[in-house]
Formats: sequence, structure tokens, C-alpha cells
Amino acid sequence: MRLPILFVALTALAGPAYAQQGAPFTIVENGKTFYRLDDAVKAIGDGDGTIRIAPGRYKECAIQAGGRIAFVAQAAGTAVFDGNMCEGKATLVLRGRAAHVDGLVFTHMNVPDGNGAGIRIEQGDLSVANTRFVDGQCGILSANDLKSRIVIDKSTFSGLGKHPNGNGAHSLYIGDYGSLTVTNSRFERGTGGHYLKSRSPRVQILNNSFDDAQGHDTNYMIDLPGGATGRIAGNTFVDGVNKENHSAMIAVAAENRDHPSAGLVIENNRASLAPGFPWSTFLVGDWSHEPLAVRNNTLVKGIGVIDER
Repeated sequence: MRLPILFVALTALAGPAYAQQGAPFTIVENGKTFYRLDDAVKAIGDGDGTIRIAPGRYKECAIQAGGRIAFVAQAAGTAVFDGNMCEGKATLVLRGRAAHVDGLVFTHMNVPDGNGAGIRIEQGDLSVANTRFVDGQCGILSANDLKSRIVIDKSTFSGLGKHPNGNGAHSLYIGDYGSLTVTNSRFERGTGGHYLKSRSPRVQILNNSFDDAQGHDTNYMIDLPGGATGRIAGNTFVDGVNKENHSAMIAVAAENRDHPSAGLVIENNRASLAPGFPWSTFLVGDWSHEPLAVRNNTLVKGIGVIDER
């Protein structure tokens, strides 16, 4: 299910600001303003709408139960959501038909079970752009929805993982979704787990930066635990010295062979090692026993191309 053109176009309406009169959450289509984000979401209900968010730091969270809603910062990077979790899950819990998040900042996303997230997507399409997830457990965590897709562009995942007491948290963890696309984004300073873990059968992971130089207790840069097809291309990898698992940067079917991996393309990536990296490693660890297309990658000394497990 693709985001309707009309819904995507709504984000363009979040342009020049007008006086908020103290109420920071505005439904663009009708001009109504709200002091609580969740009230604005409920006002849209099962319809389509864009919520423009004024600059500020908010102890707010919201649950989207239906409809198609865009959550858009009035100015990118100025609307910061700091730590409030709905349902013990996330700042935004999304189970509508579709959602778009643009220009927001999520920080201190921590819950007792270790899987607090900026965004918890439980069903429907999700697109995220120009958004930062900083110093928490998970940036984005999904349930399973094979009919829908997730698209992430120009976003940052920094200081995420087993933090402070997380178990099983990853910077980005996508379940069995129809497809995952991640482009032009940065992953850095991991505090445990994987930087990008996806159970989606189809992935496009293009032109991103994975910088583990300041990470600790980290694992794979990209983990496709059940296998996948698609492309991993044009990315930059820097492997850090304080790792929990230093065997490979990209892992394919390390847990199960739930999806075909034949033809997965891994090309035109650049991989290097942080100073003092004491081990040898591989760009790809492959458990799929299927033919992958691994080619034209630039690797420094100490990094092998592929380790077939």
C-alpha cells in the first residue's frame, strides 16, 4: 500500500508559520490548534491531516489509531520530544493507515523493558525524513505488516541501543514489513545491538553512513537475520574497536532463512577500520547459502569480502 499523492503533498503545507497563540500543535487543513499532541491526533481521527509542530521541547506522546497523519516540524530540528512514552512503547505509537514524520527530534526514549522508541510503527505505511533519534534505546521499532512499507531518508540515529538498561534494543529495528528503504542517513555512537536490523523480505539501503568509531558493545552494522533481497549500495562503514561482535559488518540470514536472499546486491560500499582495530573482519557474513552479488566494494587491509558460514 503506497502513500496517496494527496497525503504526501500535505507535508508541503507545513511551510511559513503563523502565530500559535501558545498552542503548539496545529492541524494545517483547518487551522485548529491544540496544547496536547494526542488531542490533535484524535481530532484527525480516521481522516487525513497534517499536524504542524512549533519549536519547543515537549514531554508529549501520541497514539495514532487510524487515518493518515503527517507530523511535521515548523522548522526542522526545532521540535524536540524528550522522553515521554505512550503505552510503555514510544513517543509516537502508529497503527493507522499511514504516517509521515518530518523534521522532528526524539531523545531519551527509554522504557523498563529496554525497547523504548521514538517511533513504534505497528501497521500501515511509514515515511520518515530529516528526523533525529538521539540517546535512547530504539530510534524506530516496528511490528509486522507485510502489506506496507517503510521509507527513511536524511535521518540520524545516534547514541542508541542497550541504553541505559536495554535488552535487545537496536538503533533501527524493522520486523516483517513488506519493504524497507533507508537512504542518505547516518548511524553512529551505538550503545549496543545492531545499527540497522530488518526482517523485511525486500530492502534498499543506499548512500548511508555507519560510523562505529565511538560505539560500544555494538554488533553488526546491518543485520538481515532472516535473509532478504534488494540492494545495499553506496554506503560508508567504519568499524569501531569496542564491539560485542566484530566478525562482519553486514550479516545475511544469521538467524533463519525466512526469505530468499539469492541475488541480493551488495556493491559500491566503502569500509574501513577505526584506529587500533585489533581483529580481522569481513564486509559480509553470509549464512544464506545462496548466491549473493557482492562486487565493487572498497575495503581497507584487514577486511575480507565475504565469509560464508
